[in-house]
Amino acid sequence: MPSKPFTPKVITANALLEGDVVYLTGDNWTRDLSKAEILTDEADADLRLIEASAQSDKVVGVYLADVTVNGSVPVPVHFREDFRAKGPSNYAHGKQEQF
Repeated sequence: MPSKPFTPKVITANALLEGDVVYLTGDNWTRDLSKAEILTDEADADLRLIEASAQSDKVVGVYLADVTVNGSVPVPVHFREDFRAKGPSNYAHGKQEQF
């Protein structure tokens, strides 16, 4: 049985000290999904995931999240990732104020 084709992904985690959702850029972490590095190659994504996971002094819970690409901007595929990108839902503060 053939394996599923690799779909675009971003690397996401939670900031160790603040707990905020963060995304890996080319060389750093951002709280803005639109600035995340879009990974389209499976081997590259696996390598970047290993590198990101090694940053345990900055982040926890590192994983690959599926996205689609609208122009050059990553858009969450799953409800969970859309929810995480918008921030806390208990009241409007932080990222939630933008929506």
